[in-house]
Amino acid sequence: MEFELPSRSALEIPPIDYRQELNDEQFAAVTAEPGPLLILAGAGSGKTRTLTYRVAYLLEQGVPEKEILLLTFTNKAAKEMLGRVEELTGVESRRFWGGTFHSIGHRLLRLHGESIDMPRNFTILDASEAEALVKQAVESVEPTFLKNKTHPKPGPLSAIISMARNTMTNVERAVLDYFPQHHDFIEQVERFAKAYETLKREQKVVDYDDLLALWLKLIESVPEVASYYQERFRHTLVDEYQDTNILQAKIVDAMCPSHQIMAVGDDAQCIYSWRGANFENIITFPERHPDTRILRIETNYRSSPEILTLANAVIKNRAAGHGFDKELRAFRPSNQLPCVVQAMDTREQAHFVITRIKGLLDEGRTAKEIAILYRAHYQALDIQMELSRAGIPYQITSGVRFFEQAHIKDLVAHLRLVYNPSDFTAFARIAILLPKIGEKSAQKLYNHAVDTAKQNELDFIDALSAEAVIKKVPAPAKADWESFALSLRDMKQVNESGSPDEVVQMGIDGWYSQYLQGAYANYVNRMDDLKSLVGFAARFSEMQELIAQITLLNSEVADRQIEDSDEAIRLTTVHQAKGLEYDVVFLLGLAEGLFPIRRAIEEGDTEEERRLFYVAVTRAREELYLSFPKMNTKGGPTMFLSPSRFLQELPTDLYEPVRIRRSYGW
Repeated sequence: MEFELPSRSALEIPPIDYRQELNDEQFAAVTAEPGPLLILAGAGSGKTRTLTYRVAYLLEQGVPEKEILLLTFTNKAAKEMLGRVEELTGVESRRFWGGTFHSIGHRLLRLHGESIDMPRNFTILDASEAEALVKQAVESVEPTFLKNKTHPKPGPLSAIISMARNTMTNVERAVLDYFPQHHDFIEQVERFAKAYETLKREQKVVDYDDLLALWLKLIESVPEVASYYQERFRHTLVDEYQDTNILQAKIVDAMCPSHQIMAVGDDAQCIYSWRGANFENIITFPERHPDTRILRIETNYRSSPEILTLANAVIKNRAAGHGFDKELRAFRPSNQLPCVVQAMDTREQAHFVITRIKGLLDEGRTAKEIAILYRAHYQALDIQMELSRAGIPYQITSGVRFFEQAHIKDLVAHLRLVYNPSDFTAFARIAILLPKIGEKSAQKLYNHAVDTAKQNELDFIDALSAEAVIKKVPAPAKADWESFALSLRDMKQVNESGSPDEVVQMGIDGWYSQYLQGAYANYVNRMDDLKSLVGFAARFSEMQELIAQITLLNSEVADRQIEDSDEAIRLTTVHQAKGLEYDVVFLLGLAEGLFPIRRAIEEGDTEEERRLFYVAVTRAREELYLSFPKMNTKGGPTMFLSPSRFLQELPTDLYEPVRIRRSYGW
């Protein structure tokens, strides 16, 4: 078997003054003897620069580019690094094997897939195509399964199967650990997964996860292929190693038995366990790779000393054994202390943020260098409204506007229909969620319900449960229809004597929550969004006022939400903010149950929440505002909140407490 690539003439590599270009820590990492090497690169410390110069240094030492493998998590990262290497050395980026895990896996399978019985002409399914094939697999095993709208749909089923593969566990473990709402369907999902694998083989297709799973199979089961690449890639560099899942870590270990590997990452920024990232990969790296040298890059070029002192304190308070020792040191000059802001509730919190943003803009700050971060999407509701009312443009960089989310619009459609049964648009939005009901059949059912209500002197909502109407409902939808109609009737009855927030709560407790559980893999997060509407609805005494305000606010928010502009404030979840930085950062909702989230507290594991808080803090360059509401108005009775444990643990000399005056000045 011959794998050798065509030879090329040696390229002249211009000299690089590494001492001049790098600080001492970066220089030590770049010029380290081939390892195993674990480079702990703190936030803002120049990780990408270190990796780039490492590749250049290896070339300068006479290592052929074909012996270097660079693994990243995005094609953009690989392109940027190799592009910079080309600028530094003159070696064309196309000569390297560099890219995402999936792209390298695809390349290897194209070359050697036949050795593990993969057809040469296999094709790759995109996410929507994979879901369609999962649907086909489900219907081949249990034809009626998907007709029940409370059962998990192809999207959540695909997510379960994918998680099991990436965490190298079984379906049962994946469901119990990541999708507990579907625990009643474990045996069925196991059968669906097997049928899905069979269909892929029959159709000569692979999905995204196969590019990794089959890569590992190739290396583990075909010795001649494994030995060739293990010998060829004498230097493997892995970016963002803390984000690897078990499957990716096993691939790296299998490709690097001689331990010529440099893994670069930061255990303190491992925040993606919910999508399979395994914190233990980076922690146990030295155990799996004997004689590992651990080098630290701790000089931070992003944040002020005051912000970094607070960030260091956050991570020092973690539980024993939950990470490597590391302390960020500031390169930038001293600035003001971070501020901790106590607000009465989320509205007062939003008022403070708006007031301070206006001051920052008056001081000459650029809007795009101001960011508002939050743990969960629903926590941005009040700030979106207040920015709109204040006429301040903003850009949401994680998701869509709160009221534009599908599940929010669905629940609002319930409210509109209960308040105004003549609102066919609201009725149709809900009805088409049921099996075998489209727009035309929704119109027919609506008309029949109207006629039945008139003939029997019934309210329209009550008529939905009438036998004459149910007879017209498609058979696959009948069970859901009865639950759907009952839920609307309960909401109507509460609306007649109760408050808007009680009606919203009834809607959440009814049929729609069952539908939501089957429709979305991130059901729990969407339920949190819906529950936040209860608190919002409690601000209104009349349903018509609530519905009108939602419509008007959505319009106002749409006017102020800008896709991309230097004149727009940035709004984002902390997860989406990783890798970004801003002059000024406002972090909202730092209360127990909000950040850390209640689920983490109940499960007794808040360490990833701590790392998430650390990531949020280290996004700020110059000014950092940490705020928390004293009262929870998310839903149900008003409850007093305690400041986040992450705030309570901080020495008080690390921040300046800010009390909000009733005029919302500060």
